[in-house]
Amino acid sequence: MSTFKKLAGDTALYGVSTILARSINFALAPIQTYAFENPADLSSNVTLYAWIGMLMSVYTLGLETAFFRFAARAKGPELAGERQLIFNRSTSLLILSGLVPAILTTLFAEQIASYLGYPGETTAVMWSGLILAVDTIVAIPFARLRVENKARRFVKAKVVNILINVALNIFFIVLCKDISEGDYLTALQPVAAWIYRPEIGPAYILLANLLANALYFVFMRDAFAGFRFTFEWAVVRTLLAYSLPIMLTNMSGVLNSLTDRLLLRRFLPDNFYPGLTSEDALGIYGNCLKLSIFMALAINSFKFAADPFFFSRAEDKNSPKLLADVTKWFIIVCVVLWLGVSLNLDLVGLLLSPKYRVGLVVVPVLLLANLFLGVYYNISFWFKLSDKTKFGTLITVIGAITTIVLNMALIPRMGYMGCAIAFLASSLVMMVLCYVLGEKYYPVPYHLKSAVWYIGSAGILIYFSGQITISNLWISVPYHLALFLAYLGTIAIIERDTVKLALARFRK
Repeated sequence: MSTFKKLAGDTALYGVSTILARSINFALAPIQTYAFENPADLSSNVTLYAWIGMLMSVYTLGLETAFFRFAARAKGPELAGERQLIFNRSTSLLILSGLVPAILTTLFAEQIASYLGYPGETTAVMWSGLILAVDTIVAIPFARLRVENKARRFVKAKVVNILINVALNIFFIVLCKDISEGDYLTALQPVAAWIYRPEIGPAYILLANLLANALYFVFMRDAFAGFRFTFEWAVVRTLLAYSLPIMLTNMSGVLNSLTDRLLLRRFLPDNFYPGLTSEDALGIYGNCLKLSIFMALAINSFKFAADPFFFSRAEDKNSPKLLADVTKWFIIVCVVLWLGVSLNLDLVGLLLSPKYRVGLVVVPVLLLANLFLGVYYNISFWFKLSDKTKFGTLITVIGAITTIVLNMALIPRMGYMGCAIAFLASSLVMMVLCYVLGEKYYPVPYHLKSAVWYIGSAGILIYFSGQITISNLWISVPYHLALFLAYLGTIAIIERDTVKLALARFRK
């Protein structure tokens, strides 16, 4: 129970920054959608952030996982020098991986913007390239904090970054935009007009992100302690031999998650949605997608804590049982999130400007897709712990092919709902494949009946509650809250033994 408690504690601590980040996403959604009420205005941002997410998995080369693996082998104070050398080599490689593409992106920003279908967004493309460079360079220092169990330091840096990002968003797209347009504080209009240029518009969201992330070099300087640029090809090859299959796995997984945003505008027929362009549809889908990111709370919080946790216990004979128990509760938490958001879409949807709310129908499907993807990440430790990373690549490539094919087939027929269903199908395929192969090479006694019951019962409740339309929020919110609390009560009854044990330990 103590090891489970340690993992739960670290997950909760890492979850502080993740929860705050996702909460801020919700806070930024109304700010951004009300600042740019035409959904097409945010279309380019949706596309660029999709590319940032996908390329980040390429730039980091899978070296975070490799760093965990090799650093875990260099335990003890007598091997501190070896751990520092691993850190230096990994970070040096990512400095090159981040800076070289950033320079090329800056040089060819105009051509890249035209290729993406946004010829006027050269500045946004350059800022996107710089965001990628910064995030790539700080990846291993953040991993170092996790390996050294400095979760509080990790969380502090993330929280400060989030708060600065929010402040800069408000400064650029609310204060400077409004003042430059003469809405208030007209005496400051010349200054605001010098800062805020309408032709850049939504790209200021990217600038806020870039400036906030650049401050990591200030807040994280202690995580770079002892760094010396080191590049030895023979050693680099050893690192890359382990990490590149992880990179391909990560890239395929991210591509699986982001393909919808990259293909929707291209494959959506003209006038599919009356009165809306394909850019409008992408803007609507991309911002409704933010409401499904609640599931990433559990997924990212767990991943931050679990990677170093399970690698440090790779030789423990009790690891399979622990992984099974962790997975069970991971699923329960994700199901609660899925149910809570899906039952209260009428309330959650108020975070978006009215023109964006037409896309809320995709949110429950996207949440379930993220749930399956989270379970996949959860049970994928078997190929990392057994050094069979090629299976991870195979699974995610199959998932990526599934989502690409289904997006191309379903978008012309179902619009952005086709995107959501394609993501759901590919996540399900990856989860099932990972489970089947894992049982062959690294058997784990998962609680299958529990998983099927919780996911199935929540899905039935969401479906049937969606068949009852209540337009009055004063009636619908208490009704949906009652359903949600009843489900939580059911979980407490079914898991009463575990709940009693947890409460007893909490009282101590």
